[in-house]
Amino acid sequence: MKNFAICYNQEIENSIAVKDELFKYLSQKNIAVDVICIDKLKYGYDFIFVIGGDGTILKAARFYAKSQTPVFGINLGRLGFLSQSSKENLKIAVDRILNDEYIIEDRIMLKSGQYTALNDFVIKGCDSGRTSKFSLKINDKFVCDYLADGIIISTPTGSTAYGLSAGGPVLTPSLNAFVVVPICPHTLTARPIVVPDSEIFTVYTEESSLVSADGQEFYETNGGITIQKSDYCAKLVLLKDVDFYSVLRTKLNWATHPVYHK
Repeated sequence: MKNFAICYNQEIENSIAVKDELFKYLSQKNIAVDVICIDKLKYGYDFIFVIGGDGTILKAARFYAKSQTPVFGINLGRLGFLSQSSKENLKIAVDRILNDEYIIEDRIMLKSGQYTALNDFVIKGCDSGRTSKFSLKINDKFVCDYLADGIIISTPTGSTAYGLSAGGPVLTPSLNAFVVVPICPHTLTARPIVVPDSEIFTVYTEESSLVSADGQEFYETNGGITIQKSDYCAKLVLLKDVDFYSVLRTKLNWATHPVYHK
């Protein structure tokens, strides 16, 4: 019998009600489960139900990567790209999990010092009113200088997030690769670069920069920042009939034809 926990984000509307519904449903099946808040995460579980938006799932997945604990997302946010269930089909999803109708997918992550990112690291100049100069090296080899609003270094999981909005490619989650995406570069020749996940990135700036990890943890740095593959993988639970391409179609309306009105 697995040791289950329900993690919820009390800041998101309806999260407490969905948490209570899930706890009641598991209890009816004689399954003991702990309830923890996203701000008070702790180890000691075999399986985590995460209630919230993508930000909540990102935080929980990063935390539980060290203990190799799988997380299953129940979406209460807007897009819910990392989640596998909504509150409307919650009971169906739970039944499938209890029947082992799921897989656990490893998602590579990035690290820089004490910080870890499942989606991306974003480096921007502290003066948001103007562009900054960023010098990129990969494995200590000079790549180029960017005059841009910033640089995104993204995982395949994060390629459908900020990187996609900035013009980067979509990477399938199983790829062992990272992508570098300049943000609004002041040139037509600066394009995203996809590189193996064994590469080590160093970004230098002539001034202080603001760095964000998954858009949740922020810090300033002077000079340079080194980013590389994390020692840990996030463990995301996927229902067996939900593949990456179906998620693209249903949640991003991928390649949907425009609707013409007469």
